[in-house]
Amino acid sequence: MASSAPSAEDHAPAPSETTVGWVEESDGRGTLSLIITCLFTIFLCTWVVIHPRVCKRPLIRVSHKIALFLKALIAPEFIAVEGLQEWSQAKCMVKECKELTGGSLKLVHAFYIGMLALRYPTSRGNRIIWPNQYTWLLRQGLISWDDHDQWGLSEENIRDKSNADGTAKLIALGQVLWFVAQSIMRAVHHLPLAQLESMTLSYVPLFAITYLFWWIKPKDVLTPSVVELPEMSEEQRALFESMAVSHAFDDEGIGNQGSLWSIWTLTPRVFEKEADDRSLQEARRLMQEAEVFAAPRLKRAITLNEETMADYTTKETVVAHWDPEVYHSKVLWPLNCLFGASFGALHLICWDTQFPTYIELWLWRASGIASIVSMLVFMQFEKVVLRWGGPLTLISLASPIIYLLSRVVMMGGVIAAFRASDPKIYNTYVVSTYWVHIV
Repeated sequence: MASSAPSAEDHAPAPSETTVGWVEESDGRGTLSLIITCLFTIFLCTWVVIHPRVCKRPLIRVSHKIALFLKALIAPEFIAVEGLQEWSQAKCMVKECKELTGGSLKLVHAFYIGMLALRYPTSRGNRIIWPNQYTWLLRQGLISWDDHDQWGLSEENIRDKSNADGTAKLIALGQVLWFVAQSIMRAVHHLPLAQLESMTLSYVPLFAITYLFWWIKPKDVLTPSVVELPEMSEEQRALFESMAVSHAFDDEGIGNQGSLWSIWTLTPRVFEKEADDRSLQEARRLMQEAEVFAAPRLKRAITLNEETMADYTTKETVVAHWDPEVYHSKVLWPLNCLFGASFGALHLICWDTQFPTYIELWLWRASGIASIVSMLVFMQFEKVVLRWGGPLTLISLASPIIYLLSRVVMMGGVIAAFRASDPKIYNTYVVSTYWVHIV
């Protein structure tokens, strides 16, 4: 009699009749302690690492931090990317200002300015001094680094405004290290991890890399430094104003400034403004060349087209935009892709973990792979805009949607798995023999 070929399900852990649901606390560990430990570790990996921008209004400030927390919870890769790009911008500013300040402007100063902490008063309220504007003031000799104390840029003032809690950092570090060590010991003793534990482990590398990039960045600064601008000619003032990266975060009560919607938007970067300016300059150059050969009746049409393009450039919806310093780096970019894939990859530690049903098992596996692939695909596009640009537009916009759907499936799978789990996830090991070897 011919034997049938083994199917994929033959190699998958079959749902067992000995699965357990809610387990009370005992000599080992119970469901409640497992959930509390994992959620506490995830909270420390997300809430403690967050370094929000400066928001003067308490409601916006708290709401923005909660929004960042939710982003870090659902898609921690995006927060890690934000940390990387802020670090890259701060590093570029330090490099550009090295000769202008005698090397005295450090990363902490660049971070402080980049987090919208430096502002100047206007008749309506106050506006932000962006990093490129501050650098321009130095280059023009309108301000001197010798007066940086008066601008609130002394390291003492920045440290005083920063509310970084050393105790919270130590607690977070200790909890994360303990959780990782515990997971390693369970693997050594051939004890499975719960799905929630593998998800918790997935946050750790991104927590570490984000904290590394934001280590020097001031944390939870409540109030900005408001300074008077130096005297400038009309031309200089106009040029200075035109260099503003965005007016969405100014405090003048104009338009949507100060709206709750702003809590979800990323802090604009200088490289985005520079890219828009280059695009506009190139468009103007091409139009000027075309105008030379155009008939008089077409000149008005060319002018209107230029105005339309300028308006279009400023209003286009940007989904993602990579800092060229990062995107074209032969060192940072491969590392960035590695960490981008790590979150989904670490979920697959539970590849052979027992699930209540085969469907849930394969949904978990497929979602883990989908999150890795979709994130890596999304990261290959230097700029993603809500605008049709050919078939690649569909791929660039579909990849983050696939990623978010995979995250929803995995988070749902974590919760559903507790209704019928492998009883071995509640088994513990004896550590006394390891302490003897250490001593």
